[in-house]
Amino acid sequence: MFSGVYSGLLQLPWWGYVSVTLGFTHITIAAVTIYLHRHSAHRALELHPLVSHFFRFWLWLTTGMVTKEWTAVHRKHHAYCETADDPHSPVVRGIGTVFWQGAELYKQAGRNHEIQERFGQGTPEDWIERNLYTRHSLLGVSLMMVVNVALFGFIGITIWAVQMMWIPIFAAGIVNGIGHYWGYRKFQTGDASRNIVPWGIIIGGEELHNNHHAYASSARLSSQWWELDIGWIYIRLLAFVGLAQVKRVAPRIKLERKSQCDADTLQAVIAHRYDVLARYAVSVKRTCAEEIRHLKARAVLADRRLVKRWLHSDEQHLSAPELERMREMQRHSSVLDTVCSMRRDLVAVWARSTATKEQLVHQLEDWCHRAEASGIVALRDFSKRLRCYVLRAT
Repeated sequence: MFSGVYSGLLQLPWWGYVSVTLGFTHITIAAVTIYLHRHSAHRALELHPLVSHFFRFWLWLTTGMVTKEWTAVHRKHHAYCETADDPHSPVVRGIGTVFWQGAELYKQAGRNHEIQERFGQGTPEDWIERNLYTRHSLLGVSLMMVVNVALFGFIGITIWAVQMMWIPIFAAGIVNGIGHYWGYRKFQTGDASRNIVPWGIIIGGEELHNNHHAYASSARLSSQWWELDIGWIYIRLLAFVGLAQVKRVAPRIKLERKSQCDADTLQAVIAHRYDVLARYAVSVKRTCAEEIRHLKARAVLADRRLVKRWLHSDEQHLSAPELERMREMQRHSSVLDTVCSMRRDLVAVWARSTATKEQLVHQLEDWCHRAEASGIVALRDFSKRLRCYVLRAT
């Protein structure tokens, strides 16, 4: 097949080389999502030293990424998401910049010693990390090319090139770029994160990016039965054979028939606050659509798309002209005004960090009373369901 050139120690059909390439790149993706992301950056699970070091070694060979640098940059991303201090926000820097230059943005921020010291705590600092993986980060990828050529001949250079491009394109470009630009949102987080698709296979589960931003410290990125997180499957397999220990996963919602809010309700509502806001938007969707029709019938300028955006985000994500248009609609509709003010008051329940637990329970119960007394059926039904929230074991 490769007459005239060195064909390597392993002779494979064309599909064999494709399979090897996909296998190598998938191991790299698994190393990023399991080791760098869920274990190192978020401490959602512990890994056996053998597994942890295998991933470190493999990433040294296939990416040259340094654990402390990657971890620090990612933690800063969560701390300052969608602001000027976010190392790679497409909202701030533009989708084209993050998609095509995401890896460079990571490297630039990773070299910042201040970022490393502030956000890189708890990462490996053993002899091999200091003297090989960090000091000679490019040696690994060079060694990988030599191994590929030795095993597969000239085509090994192509395999190596694909390996080198895989993380910059799929992890840095797609997750950090597309994952904050396009897709569906299950949770109404304060950032622009989105789930790209519900089947997390190609990027190891990182496709479920909105789920991750809602519950950043969860080892499981899927939240619905129809969502697939292949990284979580690998983690469960590692845990089954004693090579991993899951520390945290996103809590599950449980409903119990209750007539008033209590401490369990408060804890569950705060834990599921992003889901609560998403359900609120869905609950009042029909009510808002009817009010917009009424406004248009009265020749009042009404923007259904703007109302939808308001319900699915906070006020700070709207421009000054958009806020003024919202206020104008609220002035002409007491129902829209109530729906918007009640959403704002609901967010304020978990935003009051100085209040005691008893005060917060009282505020949540007062919110439910006002929702049920509003005369708006959607608010009444949502309030009754909200009272029933409790946390359940995962």
